[in-house]
Amino acid sequence: MLNLKNPNLYNNRELSWLQFNSRVLKQAQDESLPLLERLKFLAIYGTNLDEFYMIRVAGLKKLFAAGIIVSGADRLTPLQQLKEIRTYLHQEQQVVEYVRSEIFKKLAVEGIRVKAYDEVSQSEKQYLNRFFKENVYPVIIPIAIDATHPFPHLNNLSFGLIVKLKDSDDETIERFGLIRVPRVLDRFIELNASTYIPIESLVAQRVEDLFPGYSLIKYAVFRVTRNADIAIQEEEADDFMEILEEGLKLRRKGEIVRLEVGAKADDEIINFFNQHTNVYKDDIYKFHTSLNLSSLWQIVGNKEFAHLLSPAFQPKTLPPFDKDENMFDVLDKQDVLMYHPYESFEPVVQLIQNAAKDPNVVSIKMTLYRAGTNSPIVKALMDASESGKQVTVMVELKARFDEENNLIWAKALEKSGTHVIYGIKGFKVHAKAMLITRRTDGKLKQYAHLGTGNYNPSTAKIYTDVSYMTSKDEITNDLTRFFHFLTGFSNKGSLNELYMAPSQIKPKLLSLIQNEVRHGKEGQIIAKINSLVDEDVIRALYKASQAGVKIELIVRGVCGLRPGIKGVSENIKVISIIGKYLEHPRAFYFKNDETQAYISSADWMTRNLARRIELLTAIKDESAKDKIIQILKLQCSDNTLSHELQSDGSYVKIKSDTQKSVNNQKLLEDYVNRVSKASKKELAGSVAQLATRLYVENSDDTQV
Repeated sequence: MLNLKNPNLYNNRELSWLQFNSRVLKQAQDESLPLLERLKFLAIYGTNLDEFYMIRVAGLKKLFAAGIIVSGADRLTPLQQLKEIRTYLHQEQQVVEYVRSEIFKKLAVEGIRVKAYDEVSQSEKQYLNRFFKENVYPVIIPIAIDATHPFPHLNNLSFGLIVKLKDSDDETIERFGLIRVPRVLDRFIELNASTYIPIESLVAQRVEDLFPGYSLIKYAVFRVTRNADIAIQEEEADDFMEILEEGLKLRRKGEIVRLEVGAKADDEIINFFNQHTNVYKDDIYKFHTSLNLSSLWQIVGNKEFAHLLSPAFQPKTLPPFDKDENMFDVLDKQDVLMYHPYESFEPVVQLIQNAAKDPNVVSIKMTLYRAGTNSPIVKALMDASESGKQVTVMVELKARFDEENNLIWAKALEKSGTHVIYGIKGFKVHAKAMLITRRTDGKLKQYAHLGTGNYNPSTAKIYTDVSYMTSKDEITNDLTRFFHFLTGFSNKGSLNELYMAPSQIKPKLLSLIQNEVRHGKEGQIIAKINSLVDEDVIRALYKASQAGVKIELIVRGVCGLRPGIKGVSENIKVISIIGKYLEHPRAFYFKNDETQAYISSADWMTRNLARRIELLTAIKDESAKDKIIQILKLQCSDNTLSHELQSDGSYVKIKSDTQKSVNNQKLLEDYVNRVSKASKKELAGSVAQLATRLYVENSDDTQV
């Protein structure tokens, strides 16, 4: 009998994530995309990598320092993983530099140029000198380093210049210094609508203004990345908000885990810097292009060259929310399932805003994980609370990199009179749920929203996610119990129609997989998730494959499962879709289950299934169920944006060859446009029919 715990059957989590980011980088290499769209993917790649070093690499370093060698199902030790990561990234750095250079050469042809100070005209230099005096000099920070000036603390993602200087009166006296470039200054100076000057190019010319009496010998740019994970001992936190605020301050001071330097950094400069910071040599990356890929967003956002981006798509409000009918009346008659960003997120915002204003609404309860800035949803909740409604909000203060924003919202909500829950001890609340209670004809009626994504209207325009609205008693009653669990003491309760992690979702998933096993070759599973890591779930899928169950997995990021292994996983296919929108929903189809379709806030990772409060929702409404299944089948047939995972852990881009080209994101845009236009012509019957059967005549499975 095969040992399904064999490490060779599993991909390493960190290396699998690097493969995901490489697929993002491949989008930057795709010559079929507009140039600024390619640059956008390069910026995303850099932002992703920053977070990977801040959290994942920092975590591995801590494990190694603690002498921990036990690791995941692949059995790689922390040290082995660190070595693999460094090798991988140093090799990929050459690709990054080439891609960036190639894109900027082509952008120059289109009129967008990045120039150094000494490449511009004399009149332009005069402008830059004035710009320095008026906008840079007052806020930039020159730092002498000597016996009386110790090496400064550099916050996470600090950027600046390392300079070697000589005394103008005595050239035998040489000193090192730093010039910190605060984040309030843009990474690039916009000389005009199409010309950008890296700020270090200007600063290097003005060093003698910053260090009077000294002249510049040489310089190099630098950028540091620190451990940004916040460890909070909740058992010791009498005031959790105060402890978290202190943790956010400490984030800026964590151990330096990566040093990036520019091409002008010779051994002397690197050694000087590193004798004060002690960065491991293989965590030092020397770039021959400008540092900080995430800063490329500044150029991507140039509205003068919007034609060099993929065409913008305006999300549409489709039936039944495209009329002026009261939303509560609509939900009294039917369930509604929306697929964002093709279908607008605005009905979700409007539902909360309507509830805040409706005199018949008595209470609103919801979870907030990432609400974003200037949130109309939080504003509506505050308005509802101030108008006398009972408002209860679970604000997850431990939402990574949104902690500070969530602290601000939590305080504002509390000030408005909202009952704010700041977290559940030992767990993150990652569920996405809202419950509105309304008095109608002397009775209380409840309305629910359940989603796979955050209550953030901004990200809802670029993330694909599912929203489900219903007034079905079996679901609203369960949500009432769910919110009672959040506000009360118990974490041991269970729900009836919904499934809640950490106690219910994993057993339910394993039961659903086992049910398909019982049907053997007649079994079928399609699952769309962001990450697949949980060993028990992977082994259950392996057993299902061995029983002949056909399994198709759409896993955007990390995938610990290896498909295509004879006798283990030859009936499993794994694809990753990378495109214009970030694929974010968790949605599942189990052919032989009575319900068949489910949506969830939870990925198939141990952290989601065992250490977070999550929800899994059965979609029993026939129209909504059909919609989920059609979306999943369409994405399985995508041969334009998909990469297929191989048994050795590598990914291969799926090619359409002679088949019909299927780009699921483009087809979904086209479908929504079609329905939107049809609704304006009042073709209500055909629209309703079309809205339940999706999207393209590309195969028997997905035929409209």
